Amino acid sequence: MSGNSRSTPLTRADIVGGAMAIADADGLGAVTMRAIARGLGVEAMSLYHHVANKDAILDALVDAVFDEMYTPRIGAPWAQELRRRCHSGREVLTRHPWAVGLMDSRRGAGYATMRHHDAVLGCLREAGFTLEAAGAAFAVLDAYLYGFLVQELALPFGGDTERTEVVGEMLTAVPDGELRYLSEYATGRVCLPGYSFGNEFDPGLELIIDGLERRRVADRAR
Repeated sequence: MSGNSRSTPLTRADIVGGAMAIADADGLGAVTMRAIARGLGVEAMSLYHHVANKDAILDALVDAVFDEMYTPRIGAPWAQELRRRCHSGREVLTRHPWAVGLMDSRRGAGYATMRHHDAVLGCLREAGFTLEAAGAAFAVLDAYLYGFLVQELALPFGGDTERTEVVGEMLTAVPDGELRYLSEYATGRVCLPGYSFGNEFDPGLELIIDGLERRRVADRAR
């Protein structure tokens, strides 16, 4: 597509959508003003009528990702809402893996980002969490969500065969009788047919939610 082949007016939404398509296909490093312009069929300079610079595009990309995530309903059961929010976040970030290290890192947060954060805090506060506990809950839920995605996306294996081969290679380097708990977990769980690291997400999330509920109840009893 040439630099002047576009037949409809360019919008900011077009630019953000174009940047997201590039990031999804080739990673965040491939997102440049020239690449976005080329994909949209415009001259690179025309982008600056709608966005100030690449930083503004990165801010907008984060905002767009938050906009795709489920926004908790303030006043609804907190555990149900934040459980759904975490599941949605995992689905969205799996579609946009480049965003995992970018979330909450931008100084120029957009409205969708701030609205999402307000909803999470509102859900916790209206459920009876103290201000301190709401902040801690938000932090640990995000740490779990983002951290789990970092691990899941970085795993060096895919299906049963490849996973068994990779784990087998690792275990062959372990002297007999050593690292027995790691070996037990690898052979008794990871190498079983149908195992998926992703299946660990829900049990871990429930551990966190159970702990937060105990904190909420204890604070209200004081």
